[in-house]
Amino acid sequence: MSQSSLSTKHLLGIKQITSDDIYAIFKTAKDFKEVINRPIKKVPSLRDITVVNLFFENSTRTRISFELAEKRLSADVLNFTASSSSVNKGETLLDTVNNILAMKVDMVVMRHPAPGAHHFLANHIDANIINAGDGTHEHPTQALLDTFSIQERIGDLKDSNIVIIGDILHSRVALSNILCLKKLGANVKVCGPPTLIPKHIEELGVGVEYNIDKALQWCDAANVLRIQLERQEVKFFPSLREYSIYFGINAQRLEKLQKDITILHPGPINRGVEITSEVADSLKHSIILNQVENGVAVRMAVLYLLSGKR
Repeated sequence: MSQSSLSTKHLLGIKQITSDDIYAIFKTAKDFKEVINRPIKKVPSLRDITVVNLFFENSTRTRISFELAEKRLSADVLNFTASSSSVNKGETLLDTVNNILAMKVDMVVMRHPAPGAHHFLANHIDANIINAGDGTHEHPTQALLDTFSIQERIGDLKDSNIVIIGDILHSRVALSNILCLKKLGANVKVCGPPTLIPKHIEELGVGVEYNIDKALQWCDAANVLRIQLERQEVKFFPSLREYSIYFGINAQRLEKLQKDITILHPGPINRGVEITSEVADSLKHSIILNQVENGVAVRMAVLYLLSGKR
């Protein structure tokens, strides 16, 4: 079924969209991927649409990817960083956004440390809201680009086996990936130290595996997450060296498998901790650079399809 817009006005999380929405985003992203590989990479799809990138947390890759996607679609783009704004003087989220909307902004791409901040905004303002990460809750466009990249590599995801490895407890990428993969019929497991696996995660319909070698033997693709030391107020494991020994992905581990598997990483990579450079840069296993390219195409698709709701 071809869709020219999504079933929802906003992209607040994977929870709020349907599998048809996901397939529509993937189909549109595939078309845009052809566009961004042409000599002239721009299309006029969002001409006269103004998008503001509103980042209340540090971000390099996601913000640049969104900005590039917006410019490829010919949107007018405003960039707003909280650290250099009136937020530091005590201005509220709603005041900030209302001031920006007074400038006649159509779409807001926002990263915010508070889970649910995007839902709050969606209830108060008229613009389309896209969640670029809210605390440890969701990061929907990362999950969409990860899932799109896996599907591009291994084909239909129905009944495929995907494992998410690492710091599941502090990761917004993990939750969004689980929801997205499950909506497309994949079997999902999480793997990591018991201290970094949330309690009751099985209620999301995922399996839990604490042995990395068993997890890799089971899966078709492994999404390797970094250890989010900045979100950890206490120590969840003895040392980075020990984590790397028990849960790091290296060439020796992959050579022991009786098959080839696909390796992803949403970045930034802690090389030598959760994954070695040899694996991260391996053309045989790694699709990390594909994820970066696909990120622009998927975000173009999300912006384009949401603009159909205006």
